[in-house]
Amino acid sequence: MPCWKSKSKSYDTKSKPPAKVEAHPGSASSKADGRNGKVNHNDSEKVEKAPVNNDEKKSDYDYDLVVIGGGSGGLAAAKEATNLGAKVAVLDFVTPSPLGTKWGLGGTCVNVGCIPKKLMHQAALLGEAIQEAKSYGWQIGNNVSHNWLTLKDAVQAHIKSVNWVTRVELRDKKVEYINGIGTFKDAHTVQTVTKQGERVLKARYFLIAVGGRPRYLNIPGAVEYGITSDDIFSLDREPGKTVIVGAGYIGLECGGFLKGLGYDTTVMVRSVPLRGFDQQMANIIVAEMEDKGIKFLHKSIPKSVEKLDSGKLKVTWTNDVNQEFSDEFDTILFAIGRRALTKELHLENAGVKVAGDGEKIDAVNEQTNVPHIYAVGDVLYKKPELTPVAIHAGRLLSRRLFGNSTVNMDYDNVATTVFTPLEYGAVGLSEEVATTRFGEDHIEIYHAYYKPTEFFIPQKNITHCYIKVVALREGDQKVLGMHFIGPQAGEVIQGFAAAIKCNLTVNALMSTVGIHPTIAEEFTRINITKRSGKDPNPASCCS
Repeated sequence: MPCWKSKSKSYDTKSKPPAKVEAHPGSASSKADGRNGKVNHNDSEKVEKAPVNNDEKKSDYDYDLVVIGGGSGGLAAAKEATNLGAKVAVLDFVTPSPLGTKWGLGGTCVNVGCIPKKLMHQAALLGEAIQEAKSYGWQIGNNVSHNWLTLKDAVQAHIKSVNWVTRVELRDKKVEYINGIGTFKDAHTVQTVTKQGERVLKARYFLIAVGGRPRYLNIPGAVEYGITSDDIFSLDREPGKTVIVGAGYIGLECGGFLKGLGYDTTVMVRSVPLRGFDQQMANIIVAEMEDKGIKFLHKSIPKSVEKLDSGKLKVTWTNDVNQEFSDEFDTILFAIGRRALTKELHLENAGVKVAGDGEKIDAVNEQTNVPHIYAVGDVLYKKPELTPVAIHAGRLLSRRLFGNSTVNMDYDNVATTVFTPLEYGAVGLSEEVATTRFGEDHIEIYHAYYKPTEFFIPQKNITHCYIKVVALREGDQKVLGMHFIGPQAGEVIQGFAAAIKCNLTVNALMSTVGIHPTIAEEFTRINITKRSGKDPNPASCCS
Protein backbone atom coordinates (compact mmCIF):
# COMPACT_ATOMS: atom_id res chain seq x y z
CA MET A 1 0.00 0.00 0.00
CA PRO A 2 0.60 2.06 2.08
CA CYS A 3 2.21 0.70 -0.24
CA TRP A 4 -1.12 1.69 0.72
CA LYS A 5 -1.11 5.27 1.44
CA SER A 6 -2.25 8.68 0.03
CA LYS A 7 -0.04 8.96 -2.96
CA SER A 8 1.48 11.59 -5.19
CA LYS A 9 2.14 15.33 -4.80
CA SER A 10 5.60 16.86 -4.89
CA TYR A 11 7.56 18.21 -1.98
CA ASP A 12 10.80 20.07 -1.49
CA THR A 13 13.51 19.54 1.11
CA LYS A 14 15.39 22.68 1.97
CA SER A 15 17.64 22.21 4.95
CA LYS A 16 19.90 19.42 6.17
CA PRO A 17 20.58 18.06 9.65
CA PRO A 18 24.21 17.83 10.79
CA ALA A 19 26.16 15.79 8.28
CA LYS A 20 28.00 13.85 10.95
CA VAL A 21 26.77 12.44 14.26
CA GLU A 22 29.07 10.72 16.72
CA ALA A 23 28.27 7.52 18.61
CA HIS A 24 28.65 7.43 22.36
CA PRO A 25 31.22 5.18 24.06
CA GLY A 26 30.07 1.78 25.22
CA SER A 27 27.58 1.49 22.35
CA ALA A 28 27.64 -1.37 19.93
CA SER A 29 29.30 0.94 17.42
CA SER A 30 32.23 1.64 19.72
CA LYS A 31 32.71 -2.06 20.40
CA ALA A 32 32.51 -3.27 16.81
CA ASP A 33 35.65 -4.48 15.10
CA GLY A 34 36.90 -2.24 12.31
CA ARG A 35 34.91 0.69 13.63
CA ASN A 36 36.24 3.02 10.97
CA GLY A 37 35.83 0.58 8.11
CA LYS A 38 33.73 1.63 5.12
CA VAL A 39 30.40 0.12 4.15
CA ASN A 40 29.18 0.21 0.56
CA HIS A 41 25.63 1.33 -0.21
CA ASN A 42 23.64 1.95 -3.34
CA ASP A 43 23.51 5.69 -2.79
CA SER A 44 26.01 8.10 -4.24
CA GLU A 45 28.53 7.91 -1.42
CA LYS A 46 30.33 5.46 0.83
CA VAL A 47 29.22 5.36 4.44
CA GLU A 48 31.60 5.16 7.39
CA LYS A 49 30.73 4.24 10.94
CA ALA A 50 30.78 7.37 13.04
CA PRO A 51 33.71 7.89 15.46
CA VAL A 52 33.37 7.60 19.21
CA ASN A 53 32.43 10.67 21.24
CA ASN A 54 34.50 10.37 24.42
CA ASP A 55 32.64 13.23 26.10
CA GLU A 56 29.62 11.07 26.87
CA LYS A 57 29.47 8.49 29.63
CA LYS A 58 28.76 4.86 28.85
CA SER A 59 25.89 4.88 31.33
CA ASP A 60 24.06 7.83 29.79
CA TYR A 61 21.84 5.72 27.52
CA ASP A 62 20.76 2.11 27.14
CA TYR A 63 20.57 2.35 23.34
CA ASP A 64 21.93 4.39 20.50
CA LEU A 65 18.53 4.30 18.80
CA VAL A 66 15.05 3.29 19.92
CA VAL A 67 12.52 2.89 17.12
CA ILE A 68 8.85 3.19 18.05
CA GLY A 69 6.92 1.25 15.44
CA GLY A 70 7.70 -2.02 13.68
CA GLY A 71 6.59 -1.15 10.17
CA SER A 72 8.62 -0.89 6.99
CA GLY A 73 10.27 2.47 7.69
CA GLY A 74 11.15 1.78 11.32
CA LEU A 75 12.53 -1.69 10.59
CA ALA A 76 14.61 -0.42 7.68
CA ALA A 77 16.14 2.27 9.88
CA ALA A 78 16.78 -0.20 12.72
CA LYS A 79 18.52 -2.77 10.52
CA GLU A 80 20.64 -0.13 8.80
CA ALA A 81 21.66 1.33 12.16
CA THR A 82 22.82 -2.05 13.46
CA ASN A 83 24.75 -2.61 10.24
CA LEU A 84 26.65 0.54 11.17
CA GLY A 85 27.33 -0.67 14.70
CA ALA A 86 24.56 1.02 16.69
CA LYS A 87 22.72 -0.65 19.54
CA VAL A 88 19.03 -0.61 18.60
CA ALA A 89 15.67 -1.59 20.06
CA VAL A 90 12.33 -1.67 18.23
CA LEU A 91 9.01 -1.35 20.07
CA ASP A 92 5.92 -2.58 18.26
CA PHE A 93 2.40 -3.49 19.33
CA VAL A 94 -0.79 -3.82 17.29
CA THR A 95 -3.99 -2.70 18.97
CA PRO A 96 -6.81 -4.91 17.62
CA SER A 97 -9.32 -3.29 15.27
CA PRO A 98 -12.92 -2.84 16.51
CA LEU A 99 -13.68 -6.16 14.79
CA GLY A 100 -10.83 -7.75 16.75
CA THR A 101 -8.36 -8.09 13.91
CA LYS A 102 -4.69 -8.08 14.88
CA TRP A 103 -1.46 -9.08 13.20
CA GLY A 104 2.26 -9.62 13.59
CA LEU A 105 5.44 -7.65 13.15
CA GLY A 106 5.93 -5.76 9.88
CA GLY A 107 3.46 -2.91 9.83
CA THR A 108 0.63 -2.00 7.47
CA CYS A 109 2.27 -2.96 4.18
CA VAL A 110 2.99 -6.57 5.03
CA ASN A 111 -0.11 -7.31 7.08
CA VAL A 112 -3.05 -5.20 5.93
CA GLY A 113 -1.77 -3.16 3.00
CA CYS A 114 0.32 -3.53 -0.11
CA ILE A 115 1.06 -7.26 0.06
CA PRO A 116 -2.41 -8.74 0.72
CA LYS A 117 -3.94 -6.09 -1.55
CA LYS A 118 -1.71 -7.09 -4.46
CA LEU A 119 -2.40 -10.79 -3.88
CA MET A 120 -6.16 -10.26 -3.94
CA HIS A 121 -5.83 -8.00 -6.98
CA GLN A 122 -3.92 -10.81 -8.68
CA ALA A 123 -6.65 -13.28 -7.75
CA ALA A 124 -9.23 -11.04 -9.43
CA LEU A 125 -7.06 -10.65 -12.56
CA LEU A 126 -6.68 -14.43 -12.78
CA GLY A 127 -10.45 -14.81 -12.76
CA GLU A 128 -10.67 -12.45 -15.70
CA ALA A 129 -7.81 -14.23 -17.46
CA ILE A 130 -9.59 -17.59 -17.15
CA GLN A 131 -12.47 -16.23 -19.20
CA GLU A 132 -10.13 -14.63 -21.75
CA ALA A 133 -8.23 -17.91 -22.13
CA LYS A 134 -11.20 -19.46 -23.94
CA SER A 135 -10.69 -17.14 -26.91
CA TYR A 136 -7.04 -18.22 -27.03
CA GLY A 137 -8.06 -21.85 -27.45
CA TRP A 138 -8.05 -23.09 -23.87
CA GLN A 139 -10.92 -25.50 -23.19
CA ILE A 140 -12.43 -24.36 -19.90
CA GLY A 141 -15.71 -25.56 -18.46
CA ASN A 142 -18.57 -23.32 -17.44
CA ASN A 143 -18.44 -24.18 -13.73
CA VAL A 144 -15.46 -22.03 -12.78
CA SER A 145 -15.96 -20.64 -9.27
CA HIS A 146 -13.98 -18.92 -6.57
CA ASN A 147 -13.62 -19.75 -2.87
CA TRP A 148 -13.05 -16.72 -0.62
CA LEU A 149 -11.86 -18.72 2.38
CA THR A 150 -9.24 -20.56 0.31
CA LEU A 151 -7.86 -17.22 -0.91
CA LYS A 152 -8.01 -15.68 2.56
CA ASP A 153 -6.14 -18.61 4.11
CA ALA A 154 -3.46 -18.53 1.42
CA VAL A 155 -2.94 -14.78 1.84
CA GLN A 156 -2.74 -15.06 5.62
CA ALA A 157 -0.30 -17.96 5.41
CA HIS A 158 2.01 -15.84 3.28
CA ILE A 159 1.73 -12.91 5.68
CA LYS A 160 2.59 -15.09 8.67
CA SER A 161 5.67 -16.39 6.85
CA VAL A 162 6.81 -12.81 6.31
CA ASN A 163 6.15 -12.01 9.99
CA TRP A 164 8.41 -14.93 10.97
CA VAL A 165 11.19 -14.01 8.57
CA THR A 166 11.09 -10.43 9.91
CA ARG A 167 11.47 -11.64 13.52
CA VAL A 168 14.39 -13.89 12.54
CA GLU A 169 16.10 -11.10 10.63
CA LEU A 170 15.91 -8.74 13.62
CA ARG A 171 17.39 -11.45 15.83
CA ASP A 172 20.19 -12.14 13.35
CA LYS A 173 21.01 -8.45 13.11
CA LYS A 174 20.91 -8.14 16.91
CA VAL A 175 18.04 -5.66 16.92
CA GLU A 176 16.13 -6.04 20.18
CA TYR A 177 12.42 -6.50 19.51
CA ILE A 178 10.03 -5.46 22.28
CA ASN A 179 6.34 -6.29 21.86
CA GLY A 180 4.91 -3.25 23.60
CA ILE A 181 3.50 0.24 23.01
CA GLY A 182 6.16 2.88 23.50
CA THR A 183 5.21 6.16 25.16
CA PHE A 184 7.49 9.08 25.98
CA LYS A 185 8.30 9.72 29.62
CA ASP A 186 10.69 12.54 28.77
CA ALA A 187 12.82 13.59 25.81
CA HIS A 188 15.34 10.75 26.29
CA THR A 189 13.11 8.09 27.84
CA VAL A 190 10.28 5.87 26.66
CA GLN A 191 8.34 3.40 28.74
CA THR A 192 6.36 0.33 27.76
CA VAL A 193 4.48 -2.54 29.32
CA THR A 194 5.01 -6.06 27.98
CA LYS A 195 3.92 -9.49 29.19
CA GLN A 196 7.07 -9.48 31.32
CA GLY A 197 6.17 -6.19 32.98
CA GLU A 198 7.08 -2.51 32.68
CA ARG A 199 10.27 -1.41 30.96
CA VAL A 200 11.98 1.95 30.72
CA LEU A 201 14.39 2.62 27.84
CA LYS A 202 16.82 5.51 27.52
CA ALA A 203 18.31 6.32 24.13
CA ARG A 204 20.41 8.91 22.44
CA TYR A 205 18.09 9.00 19.42
CA PHE A 206 14.45 8.11 18.92
CA LEU A 207 12.66 7.37 15.67
CA ILE A 208 8.88 7.69 15.53
CA ALA A 209 7.57 5.28 12.91
CA VAL A 210 4.15 4.25 14.20
CA GLY A 211 2.24 4.78 10.94
CA GLY A 212 -1.54 5.11 10.95
CA ARG A 213 -4.85 3.29 11.17
CA PRO A 214 -8.13 3.67 9.23
CA ARG A 215 -10.74 6.17 10.33
CA TYR A 216 -14.42 5.43 10.92
CA LEU A 217 -17.24 7.83 10.21
CA ASN A 218 -18.92 9.24 13.29
CA ILE A 219 -22.36 7.84 12.45
CA PRO A 220 -24.58 5.30 14.23
CA GLY A 221 -23.47 1.72 13.59
CA ALA A 222 -20.20 2.51 11.81
CA VAL A 223 -17.82 1.05 14.40
CA GLU A 224 -20.22 -1.67 15.54
CA TYR A 225 -20.92 -3.11 12.09
CA GLY A 226 -18.34 -1.67 9.70
CA ILE A 227 -14.94 -2.98 8.68
CA THR A 228 -11.86 -1.34 7.15
CA SER A 229 -8.77 -2.41 5.26
CA ASP A 230 -7.53 -3.69 8.64
CA ASP A 231 -10.13 -6.46 8.42
CA ILE A 232 -10.93 -7.30 4.81
CA PHE A 233 -7.88 -9.47 4.10
CA SER A 234 -8.55 -11.81 7.02
CA LEU A 235 -12.34 -11.73 6.93
CA ASP A 236 -13.54 -15.21 7.91
CA ARG A 237 -16.69 -15.04 5.80
CA GLU A 238 -17.48 -14.07 2.23
CA PRO A 239 -17.85 -10.28 1.90
CA GLY A 240 -21.03 -10.72 -0.14
CA LYS A 241 -22.79 -7.59 -1.36
CA THR A 242 -20.47 -4.78 -0.27
CA VAL A 243 -20.63 -0.99 -0.10
CA ILE A 244 -17.32 0.84 0.18
CA VAL A 245 -17.41 4.31 1.69
CA GLY A 246 -14.61 6.37 0.16
CA ALA A 247 -13.14 6.66 -3.32
CA GLY A 248 -9.47 7.11 -2.53
CA TYR A 249 -7.04 4.53 -3.80
CA ILE A 250 -7.78 2.08 -0.95
CA GLY A 251 -11.52 2.22 -1.63
CA LEU A 252 -11.13 1.79 -5.38
CA GLU A 253 -8.59 -1.02 -5.04
CA CYS A 254 -10.85 -2.95 -2.64
CA GLY A 255 -13.84 -2.33 -4.88
CA GLY A 256 -11.90 -3.60 -7.87
CA PHE A 257 -10.79 -6.91 -6.44
CA LEU A 258 -14.11 -7.59 -4.69
CA LYS A 259 -16.00 -7.18 -7.96
CA GLY A 260 -13.35 -9.25 -9.74
CA LEU A 261 -13.93 -12.05 -7.23
CA GLY A 262 -17.63 -12.01 -8.03
CA TYR A 263 -19.20 -9.81 -5.34
CA ASP A 264 -21.80 -7.09 -5.93
CA THR A 265 -19.85 -3.90 -5.19
CA THR A 266 -20.86 -0.27 -4.68
CA VAL A 267 -18.53 2.68 -4.03
CA MET A 268 -19.87 5.74 -2.24
CA VAL A 269 -18.08 8.97 -3.27
CA ARG A 270 -18.33 12.06 -1.08
CA SER A 271 -16.54 14.50 -3.39
CA VAL A 272 -14.04 13.38 -6.04
CA PRO A 273 -12.33 10.05 -6.73
CA LEU A 274 -8.60 9.70 -6.11
CA ARG A 275 -8.13 13.12 -4.55
CA GLY A 276 -4.56 14.31 -5.09
CA PHE A 277 -4.16 12.41 -8.35
CA ASP A 278 -4.60 13.71 -11.89
CA GLN A 279 -8.37 14.07 -12.13
CA GLN A 280 -8.67 13.19 -15.81
CA MET A 281 -6.95 9.90 -15.06
CA ALA A 282 -9.08 9.37 -11.95
CA ASN A 283 -12.29 9.78 -13.92
CA ILE A 284 -11.08 7.33 -16.55
CA ILE A 285 -10.46 4.78 -13.79
CA VAL A 286 -14.00 5.31 -12.47
CA ALA A 287 -15.45 4.90 -15.97
CA GLU A 288 -13.52 1.65 -16.44
CA MET A 289 -14.75 0.31 -13.10
CA GLU A 290 -18.34 1.24 -13.99
CA ASP A 291 -17.96 -0.68 -17.25
CA LYS A 292 -16.97 -3.71 -15.18
CA GLY A 293 -20.20 -3.46 -13.20
CA ILE A 294 -19.08 -1.56 -10.10
CA LYS A 295 -21.73 0.92 -9.02
CA PHE A 296 -20.82 4.44 -7.89
CA LEU A 297 -22.94 6.67 -5.67
CA HIS A 298 -21.60 10.16 -6.34
CA LYS A 299 -21.90 13.10 -3.93
CA SER A 300 -23.23 10.77 -1.26
CA ILE A 301 -22.65 10.58 2.50
CA PRO A 302 -23.76 7.69 4.74
CA LYS A 303 -25.97 8.61 7.71
CA SER A 304 -26.37 5.32 9.58
CA VAL A 305 -25.73 1.59 9.59
CA GLU A 306 -28.34 -0.71 11.13
CA LYS A 307 -28.16 -4.47 11.57
CA LEU A 308 -31.39 -6.18 10.59
CA ASP A 309 -32.83 -9.39 12.01
CA SER A 310 -31.79 -11.10 8.77
CA GLY A 311 -28.15 -10.29 9.52
CA LYS A 312 -28.02 -7.81 6.64
CA LEU A 313 -26.83 -4.25 7.15
CA LYS A 314 -29.23 -1.45 6.27
CA VAL A 315 -27.16 1.53 5.11
CA THR A 316 -28.86 4.92 4.82
CA TRP A 317 -27.27 7.82 2.95
CA THR A 318 -28.06 11.22 1.47
CA ASN A 319 -26.91 12.87 -1.74
CA ASP A 320 -25.89 16.47 -2.49
CA VAL A 321 -29.52 17.63 -2.71
CA ASN A 322 -30.35 15.98 0.62
CA GLN A 323 -32.37 13.13 -0.85
CA GLU A 324 -32.30 10.08 1.39
CA PHE A 325 -31.75 6.52 0.19
CA SER A 326 -31.14 3.14 1.78
CA ASP A 327 -30.17 -0.37 0.73
CA GLU A 328 -29.19 -3.66 2.33
CA PHE A 329 -25.63 -5.00 2.22
CA ASP A 330 -23.65 -7.86 3.69
CA THR A 331 -20.58 -5.70 4.33
CA ILE A 332 -19.81 -2.00 4.70
CA LEU A 333 -16.13 -1.10 4.38
CA PHE A 334 -14.90 2.34 5.39
CA ALA A 335 -12.00 3.75 3.36
CA ILE A 336 -12.20 7.43 4.28
CA GLY A 337 -8.58 8.04 5.22
CA ARG A 338 -6.17 7.19 8.01
CA ARG A 339 -5.06 8.85 11.22
CA ALA A 340 -1.46 9.01 12.39
CA LEU A 341 -0.95 7.16 15.69
CA THR A 342 0.89 9.99 17.44
CA LYS A 343 -1.58 10.84 20.21
CA GLU A 344 -0.84 7.49 21.85
CA LEU A 345 2.88 8.39 22.16
CA HIS A 346 2.47 11.27 24.68
CA LEU A 347 4.68 13.45 22.49
CA GLU A 348 4.10 16.39 24.81
CA ASN A 349 6.30 14.71 27.42
CA ALA A 350 9.19 14.87 24.99
CA GLY A 351 8.38 18.34 23.67
CA VAL A 352 7.65 17.13 20.15
CA LYS A 353 5.25 19.39 18.28
CA VAL A 354 2.64 18.21 15.80
CA ALA A 355 1.41 20.00 12.70
CA GLY A 356 -1.81 21.95 12.35
CA ASP A 357 -3.86 18.80 11.81
CA GLY A 358 -3.07 17.81 15.40
CA GLU A 359 -1.67 14.42 14.41
CA LYS A 360 1.21 14.50 11.97
CA ILE A 361 4.75 15.71 12.53
CA ASP A 362 6.17 18.51 10.39
CA ALA A 363 9.81 17.44 10.21
CA VAL A 364 12.73 18.74 8.17
CA ASN A 365 14.81 15.88 6.83
CA GLU A 366 12.90 13.62 9.23
CA GLN A 367 14.11 15.69 12.22
CA THR A 368 11.40 16.96 14.60
CA ASN A 369 11.64 20.18 16.62
CA VAL A 370 13.46 18.10 19.28
CA PRO A 371 16.87 17.57 17.59
CA HIS A 372 17.45 13.95 18.66
CA ILE A 373 13.91 12.74 17.87
CA TYR A 374 13.12 11.82 14.27
CA ALA A 375 10.13 10.52 12.32
CA VAL A 376 9.57 8.59 9.10
CA GLY A 377 6.61 7.22 7.19
CA ASP A 378 2.93 8.00 7.49
CA VAL A 379 3.34 10.20 10.58
CA LEU A 380 5.11 12.88 8.51
CA TYR A 381 3.12 15.93 7.50
CA LYS A 382 2.58 16.45 3.75
CA LYS A 383 4.89 13.65 2.67
CA PRO A 384 3.94 10.74 0.40
CA GLU A 385 2.42 7.93 2.46
CA LEU A 386 4.14 5.07 0.66
CA THR A 387 6.07 2.10 1.98
CA PRO A 388 9.13 2.53 -0.26
CA VAL A 389 9.35 6.18 0.81
CA ALA A 390 9.42 5.20 4.48
CA ILE A 391 12.00 2.48 3.86
CA HIS A 392 14.33 4.74 1.90
CA ALA A 393 13.98 7.64 4.33
CA GLY A 394 14.67 5.31 7.28
CA ARG A 395 17.83 3.89 5.75
CA LEU A 396 19.18 7.30 4.78
CA LEU A 397 18.48 8.65 8.27
CA SER A 398 20.44 5.84 9.93
CA ARG A 399 23.34 6.45 7.59
CA ARG A 400 23.37 10.12 8.57
CA LEU A 401 23.15 9.33 12.28
CA PHE A 402 25.64 6.47 12.40
CA GLY A 403 27.56 6.47 9.15
CA ASN A 404 28.75 10.03 8.42
CA SER A 405 26.44 10.26 5.41
CA THR A 406 25.07 13.57 4.17
CA VAL A 407 22.43 12.19 1.78
CA ASN A 408 18.88 13.34 2.53
CA MET A 409 15.62 11.83 1.35
CA ASP A 410 14.25 13.32 -1.88
CA TYR A 411 10.46 13.34 -1.69
CA ASP A 412 10.00 14.70 -5.22
CA ASN A 413 8.91 12.58 -8.18
CA VAL A 414 8.03 9.45 -6.25
CA ALA A 415 6.19 6.97 -8.47
CA THR A 416 3.08 5.11 -7.38
CA THR A 417 0.39 2.83 -8.77
CA VAL A 418 -3.29 2.37 -8.00
CA PHE A 419 -4.09 -1.34 -8.40
CA THR A 420 -7.59 -1.00 -9.80
CA PRO A 421 -8.78 -3.58 -12.38
CA LEU A 422 -7.12 -1.49 -15.07
CA GLU A 423 -4.15 -0.10 -13.19
CA TYR A 424 -3.07 3.53 -12.97
CA GLY A 425 0.61 4.38 -12.59
CA ALA A 426 1.90 7.92 -12.09
CA VAL A 427 5.07 9.82 -11.35
CA GLY A 428 5.59 13.55 -11.03
CA LEU A 429 3.04 16.33 -11.43
CA SER A 430 -0.60 16.01 -12.40
CA GLU A 431 -1.91 18.20 -15.20
CA GLU A 432 -3.75 20.36 -12.64
CA VAL A 433 -0.71 20.95 -10.42
CA ALA A 434 1.56 21.66 -13.39
CA THR A 435 -0.93 24.17 -14.77
CA THR A 436 -1.21 25.93 -11.41
CA ARG A 437 2.54 25.96 -10.84
CA PHE A 438 3.78 26.98 -14.30
CA GLY A 439 0.74 28.40 -16.08
CA GLU A 440 -1.24 26.86 -18.93
CA ASP A 441 0.80 28.67 -21.58
CA HIS A 442 4.06 27.20 -20.27
CA ILE A 443 3.19 23.51 -20.23
CA GLU A 444 2.49 20.98 -22.96
CA ILE A 445 0.28 17.93 -22.50
CA TYR A 446 1.03 14.95 -24.76
CA HIS A 447 -1.54 12.18 -24.72
CA ALA A 448 -2.67 9.06 -26.54
CA TYR A 449 -5.03 6.13 -26.40
CA TYR A 450 -3.48 2.77 -27.28
CA LYS A 451 -4.32 -0.89 -27.96
CA PRO A 452 -2.57 -3.54 -25.86
CA THR A 453 -1.79 -6.47 -28.16
CA GLU A 454 -3.11 -9.00 -25.66
CA PHE A 455 -6.52 -7.29 -25.73
CA PHE A 456 -7.12 -8.05 -29.42
CA ILE A 457 -8.13 -11.71 -29.47
CA PRO A 458 -10.49 -11.67 -26.46
CA GLN A 459 -11.79 -8.33 -27.76
CA LYS A 460 -11.33 -6.58 -24.42
CA ASN A 461 -12.45 -3.00 -24.04
CA ILE A 462 -9.60 -0.61 -24.94
CA THR A 463 -11.60 2.58 -24.42
CA HIS A 464 -9.75 3.48 -21.23
CA CYS A 465 -6.16 2.54 -22.14
CA TYR A 466 -4.65 6.01 -22.01
CA ILE A 467 -1.32 7.73 -21.38
CA LYS A 468 -0.34 11.31 -20.67
CA VAL A 469 2.97 13.18 -20.48
CA VAL A 470 3.07 16.57 -18.74
CA ALA A 471 6.02 18.73 -19.87
CA LEU A 472 7.33 22.26 -20.06
CA ARG A 473 6.85 23.88 -23.47
CA GLU A 474 10.26 25.53 -23.66
CA GLY A 475 13.48 24.01 -24.99
CA ASP A 476 13.78 20.22 -24.95
CA GLN A 477 10.56 20.13 -22.92
CA LYS A 478 11.50 18.74 -19.52
CA VAL A 479 9.03 16.07 -18.43
CA LEU A 480 7.16 17.06 -15.27
CA GLY A 481 4.84 14.07 -14.96
CA MET A 482 3.91 10.78 -16.61
CA HIS A 483 0.58 8.99 -16.26
CA PHE A 484 -0.37 5.53 -17.50
CA ILE A 485 -3.62 3.58 -17.38
CA GLY A 486 -3.40 -0.04 -18.49
CA PRO A 487 -2.13 -3.50 -17.61
CA GLN A 488 0.97 -3.77 -15.41
CA ALA A 489 1.03 -0.01 -14.82
CA GLY A 490 3.39 -0.30 -11.88
CA GLU A 491 5.97 -2.20 -13.92
CA VAL A 492 5.71 0.38 -16.70
CA ILE A 493 5.93 3.53 -14.60
CA GLN A 494 8.83 2.35 -12.40
CA GLY A 495 11.38 2.61 -15.19
CA PHE A 496 10.16 6.00 -16.33
CA ALA A 497 10.39 7.23 -12.73
CA ALA A 498 14.15 6.65 -12.89
CA ALA A 499 14.27 8.55 -16.19
CA ILE A 500 12.44 11.52 -14.65
CA LYS A 501 14.96 11.51 -11.79
CA CYS A 502 17.57 11.93 -14.55
CA ASN A 503 15.73 14.98 -15.98
CA LEU A 504 13.95 13.23 -18.83
CA THR A 505 12.84 15.45 -21.72
CA VAL A 506 10.20 14.93 -24.38
CA ASN A 507 12.98 15.13 -26.95
CA ALA A 508 14.80 12.23 -25.27
CA LEU A 509 11.55 10.28 -24.92
CA MET A 510 10.76 10.63 -28.62
CA SER A 511 14.33 9.66 -29.49
CA THR A 512 14.02 6.39 -27.60
CA VAL A 513 13.33 3.24 -29.62
CA GLY A 514 10.57 1.20 -28.00
CA ILE A 515 10.40 -2.55 -27.45
CA HIS A 516 7.70 -3.96 -29.72
CA PRO A 517 5.06 -5.10 -29.02
CA THR A 518 4.81 -3.78 -25.47
CA ILE A 519 2.57 -1.34 -23.70
CA ALA A 520 5.51 0.61 -22.25
CA GLU A 521 6.64 1.55 -25.77
CA GLU A 522 3.54 3.72 -26.11
CA PHE A 523 5.37 6.44 -24.20
CA THR A 524 8.08 6.49 -26.89
CA ARG A 525 5.45 6.84 -29.63
CA ILE A 526 3.68 9.79 -28.05
CA ASN A 527 3.52 12.88 -30.30
CA ILE A 528 0.05 14.44 -30.15
CA THR A 529 -0.60 17.37 -27.83
CA LYS A 530 -3.93 18.40 -26.36
CA ARG A 531 -3.22 21.90 -27.67
CA SER A 532 -3.16 20.61 -31.26
CA GLY A 533 -6.71 19.28 -31.08
CA LYS A 534 -5.71 16.19 -33.08
CA ASP A 535 -7.30 12.78 -32.49
CA PRO A 536 -5.18 10.85 -29.95
CA ASN A 537 -6.65 7.47 -30.92
CA PRO A 538 -4.21 5.03 -32.59
CA ALA A 539 -4.50 4.27 -36.28
CA SER A 540 -2.16 1.26 -36.41
CA CYS A 541 -0.19 -0.90 -34.00
CA CYS A 542 2.95 -1.23 -36.15
CA SER A 543 3.50 2.09 -37.87
